[in-house]
Amino acid sequence: MPGSDAASEAPLLCHRCGRLLTPGSTDARAFFVVRIEAFADPTPPSVTSMESLDDIEREIDELIDELAAHSEREMMDQVHRRLTITLCRRCFQRWIENPAG
Repeated sequence: MPGSDAASEAPLLCHRCGRLLTPGSTDARAFFVVRIEAFADPTPPSVTSMESLDDIEREIDELIDELAAHSEREMMDQVHRRLTITLCRRCFQRWIENPAG
C-alpha cells in the first residue's frame, strides 16, 4: 500500500498478555491506550548556610565526574521518561486497580 510503513502493518498486541487488538473495535479486541510520564523530583536541593562555597563546588565537581560516565540517553532517562502502552480490556482492568503491582 502506498504511503504505509512496516510499523503500521505490524499487528497491534496487548503489552501485557499479547492478545491481538483491533483498532475501532467494540468487541473483545477493543483496547486502552495508556500514556505514562515519569520525571525526577523537581525540587531543587536544599543548601544550608552551614555549607561553604567550597563544599558546594566540590559536590558539583563530583556530580560532573559521575555524569561523564553516562551517555546522554542514560542521563535523560534518569530525569524524564514517556511511555505509551496498549492493554486489552482484561489487562487494563487488572492494571488500573493496581498499577504499581
